[in-house]
Amino acid sequence: MDCRVVVEAAVPVYDVESPDEAVRIAVSKTGEMLNPDLNYVEIEMGSRTAPSGEELPPVFIAADEALVALELEMDVFNVDRGEHASRIARKEIGQRLRNIPLKVLAVEEIDADATDGKSPTIDEDADPDD
Repeated sequence: MDCRVVVEAAVPVYDVESPDEAVRIAVSKTGEMLNPDLNYVEIEMGSRTAPSGEELPPVFIAADEALVALELEMDVFNVDRGEHASRIARKEIGQRLRNIPLKVLAVEEIDADATDGKSPTIDEDADPDD
């Protein structure tokens, strides 16, 4: 079974003046941490909602520091079930995004024909130092 896993990351950004600047810096910073090992992870702006259901911007700025919600999307191949895919994605992304909180938002099964060949098969028992 192949799955697409979406993980939310809370990325801190310092010395920013606007939400747009904070998002650009957060995407760049996250991309640098993931590349070249995980260059197949797609990085997008996240979405947030208040408890009342109101849509909130993905950036919170206070005292020229921001916390940016990003969504990282990754395809995981040859897994037993969705939970297995989410563990692999959290491990692979979490190893590169040190001290950044992660939360799995969604796991969906994908067709083997729908993949574009960008992502390799990931072995969760593999040594990351190899």
